[in-house]
Amino acid sequence: MVQSHISTLKQLFQQEFSKMVAVISNLFGLQHIEIAEDIVSETFLAATESWAKKGIPENPAAWLYVVAKQKTLYHFRRNKIYEKKVIPELSLRQDNVAQPGEPDFSLGNIRDSQLQMMFAVCNPAIASEAQMGLALRILCGFGIEEIAAAFLTGKETINKRLFRAKEKLRSEKISMEMPPENELTGRLDNVLHIIYLLFNEGYYSRTQDRILRKELCVEAMRLGFMLCEDVRTNLPKTNALLALMCFHASRFDARLTNEESPVLYEDQDELLWDQELINRGLHFLELSASGEEISSYHLEARIAYWHCIKEDTPDKWQEILQLYNQLLCINYSPGAALNRTFALYKADGKKVALAEAEKLGLEGNHFFHLLLGELYDGMDNRKALANLRKAYDLAQNQDEKLVIEKKIALIV
Repeated sequence: MVQSHISTLKQLFQQEFSKMVAVISNLFGLQHIEIAEDIVSETFLAATESWAKKGIPENPAAWLYVVAKQKTLYHFRRNKIYEKKVIPELSLRQDNVAQPGEPDFSLGNIRDSQLQMMFAVCNPAIASEAQMGLALRILCGFGIEEIAAAFLTGKETINKRLFRAKEKLRSEKISMEMPPENELTGRLDNVLHIIYLLFNEGYYSRTQDRILRKELCVEAMRLGFMLCEDVRTNLPKTNALLALMCFHASRFDARLTNEESPVLYEDQDELLWDQELINRGLHFLELSASGEEISSYHLEARIAYWHCIKEDTPDKWQEILQLYNQLLCINYSPGAALNRTFALYKADGKKVALAEAEKLGLEGNHFFHLLLGELYDGMDNRKALANLRKAYDLAQNQDEKLVIEKKIALIV
């Protein structure tokens, strides 16, 4: 029974923490975000104590909202924070400030508050790394330990990073509101980039023990869906990013064995791919074609779509190769260049790809040496083994090392 309470609370914390913090911060001002976090944490502590004695209520989320309202009013009114701090701050921005009511946890207000919080957290005044930490904490309800694990760093470092980010929210007087129409598109780029980074961190995790962290990907997709639900942010590039995430997420169940070991793309069981997610990806990809802009998300989404077709044909890889050529023209990155070389190998053969691969100069990247090992295999096995062993030394994840060991064994 106790374990059931803990499991329910943990799930509710993940689902409701960010909603409650957003609503309270929206009501009293982003300057008081830490008080909002404390109120929500106290609410969950009260739930832990009450539910252990009385059992889980019929509507646990509603119970949390009621207690959060009570605690919010206590903190801001009885402690005179409202009169001394909130009203003066609001008065600087508007006339005839009226005393706000209690927090409104209706679905519409939660959605609006979270959307505004998303743009506040992704304000360009805040460093990108800190934006990621704030997004995980404030928008996704992740604990400090979980954020530290995602960034391969300690809790103290994360706490300092979040503290500096919140100080920036205050010093820059960043408010929870949607940007004006003439700034929206540019600011949206920043929001989409943070969601993209969040999904990538989950899709290929840097943590030592896990390659795939589905919970990060799910949260990134949730934020993307939220943007598509608002007419102001439901733009072609938003749909393109959602399409990209849906296509990648469709292959989650095929990427790992039951023992959580990685499965290479060519070895994945197509029957484990989620066809419903693939269809949703196609829906968003179609919506993304309505505009004139071709973003990197459009191109990456089409590449991801081709990876949802298992048949290995030259036409497929020629199409992927051309998409990578376009992508590198508008958004060059070493990773995209490496992937483009792999597509070149699949489309035109090893010799052509090897000449291009040697120009990349990514000696410190284990994927680079893994690709060279693949290309030299059968052409120069000595070089193939040397590169695979280099890839093994550079790989940080034990599961990756096991995959490389198997490749080495096939050549030896």
